Amino acid sequence: MRLKTKLVVSATGLTFAIVVVLSILFVGELLRQRIEQTAAANSVLASEVTLMTRQAVETGLRANPPSDLSKEALQSAVAEAIRNYQPLTDVMNAIVRYSPTVQDVSVTDARGIIIVSTDPDEVSQPLAQRVSLESIQNGSIAYQRKQVFGRPQVFDSVQPLERNSKPFLAIHVGVRSTFLRNSYEPWLRAAILFAFLAAVAAMLAAAVLANAALQPIEQISRQLQKLTLQAGAAAVIPENKSDSDAMVRVSQTIDRLGEQMRSKEAGYSALQANLNQMLDTLRDGVLLFTSDRRAVMISDAAAYFLNRPQAGLVGKQLEEIFEPDTALGAAVLTSFADGESVSADGVTLEDGRRVQVSLDRFNDGQGESMGTLITLRDLDSMMQLGQELEISRRLAAIGRLTAGVGHEVKNPINAMVVHLELLRGKLAGAGPEAFGGAQRHVDILSGEMQRLDRVVQTLADFSRPIELKLREHDLRQVVDAVIQLTSAEMKANGVRVLVDAPDEPLMVRIDAELVRQALLNLFLNGMQAMPDGGTLKLNLRREHQFGVIEVTDEGEGIAPEVLPRIFELYFTTKPKGSGIGLAMTYRILQMHGGTLDVRSNGNPLALDRGTTFTLRLPIAAGSPAETRKAVSGVMSRRALGEHV
Repeated sequence: MRLKTKLVVSATGLTFAIVVVLSILFVGELLRQRIEQTAAANSVLASEVTLMTRQAVETGLRANPPSDLSKEALQSAVAEAIRNYQPLTDVMNAIVRYSPTVQDVSVTDARGIIIVSTDPDEVSQPLAQRVSLESIQNGSIAYQRKQVFGRPQVFDSVQPLERNSKPFLAIHVGVRSTFLRNSYEPWLRAAILFAFLAAVAAMLAAAVLANAALQPIEQISRQLQKLTLQAGAAAVIPENKSDSDAMVRVSQTIDRLGEQMRSKEAGYSALQANLNQMLDTLRDGVLLFTSDRRAVMISDAAAYFLNRPQAGLVGKQLEEIFEPDTALGAAVLTSFADGESVSADGVTLEDGRRVQVSLDRFNDGQGESMGTLITLRDLDSMMQLGQELEISRRLAAIGRLTAGVGHEVKNPINAMVVHLELLRGKLAGAGPEAFGGAQRHVDILSGEMQRLDRVVQTLADFSRPIELKLREHDLRQVVDAVIQLTSAEMKANGVRVLVDAPDEPLMVRIDAELVRQALLNLFLNGMQAMPDGGTLKLNLRREHQFGVIEVTDEGEGIAPEVLPRIFELYFTTKPKGSGIGLAMTYRILQMHGGTLDVRSNGNPLALDRGTTFTLRLPIAAGSPAETRKAVSGVMSRRALGEHV
């Protein structure tokens, strides 16, 4: 069977199935409406019987009041009044006689005993259990069909008559299912016939329309063949003249075009991935503009220089991004107006930062501009990076030194400990006069060797390589874990911890255990800096490609001459400090590719007195900026459009 025939048959069959389903729903809805009409008509009849019953009770009780006020006497009097009221009996018999669906009408008391009925055999008998007509009305289509067209039965339509808000009498109108079926069958046959004719008409229309819609396939096939040949595939895409099925030819041609597009898209995706990776790790602000001065790519770090959110900048004009009343904006706009490339211009921003601006223009070889690349570089960050590299070299040198010193010192210590124990054993066998003075010196010597052993062990621990177990973590949860760990000690020392964190997750790729250790060192340092209590402030935020944690205390601050040395190994200003904590914290941040900065103000009159440590950890690679995603999508669509 040809593919075209298969498509026509499939479209026709699908149309037939849809029409059948709609026809079933249509017939079901008609059945529901008919049942609702029957229920409404019976409700009117029941209301008429209720009115006559009320009149019968009032007339009978007025003519023959009960002998006493007991409940039994009242019920007996009401039953007698209803049985003797001929108009009520006439109305009930008329309903049964003229209504095509009603089988019987009866009036029952509160106990369900029939007082009067159109069926004399039912009087004074309990009313038989019947299915409520209202439940059928509210049921599903399948339930309604089963009840109406199933086994013969009588449905009940009830209308209660209350006295003092309690059931007193009830009027029952019995509707027989066979009567309903006989009443519904004429219109039901007509509805089914209409649905069948509609299904047949829809099938024919679908077949004709599907065949007509597939007629242009031949022309599409020829156009695709031309397009494929124009793409340079004439040697590898011969036209199959022997295949008379146009759908097959179109499918084969589209497959060939798809292969060409996939090969080109693969190269573009690799280029895009490399570009995204470069922008994620780049500290410089990079902005790419088209020849009409519209931004098509902006790196995360550019927002740091522009002092505005990066989102929404892509697609804007140069003048909308760089404001002319700012130092950076004036410098960039002036360079653009000159029309020349700029290698490195230094600009001092309003907040004191020094920025280096570079403009690289791209031409098409004929003097026409294709675009401009602007690079913004923070000169202060470059100096800071140089200082960090210097500290890294110092720590590396210290690590190599401590590794060698630890090995060389450990062996003599072990030998000294052995001989010290031998000397202690000999002194223990000597007399008291020889033991008294020498034992004190032996004990001092033993204590000093143990202290030296601890120092050597600390050196070895600091210089030992650490294997990072990098995982993606929410930085807020890491900080919260350290807060929970130190909460009791903070409370005991009168220190209150205030946290300012974003609502959304701040995902970083770190070794959570090591980062918690680094934070613990800073938390304890901040607490120890406030011996009389105070507030330890934590601020979490994202800055470009880094997650930032600021730890600020209200202590006395660090002296300016001491501040440059606080990350050096064994440097400490505390009487009982080891000088290991901050050096280890600095090392942990370095291993993660992050930074650790410190600023301090020791002025007692200053509002910001205290010390602030700023930790920066790289954001997880799976969360690039949304703006660059949008740009990548636009560039992908453009590339695909060019290939097609």
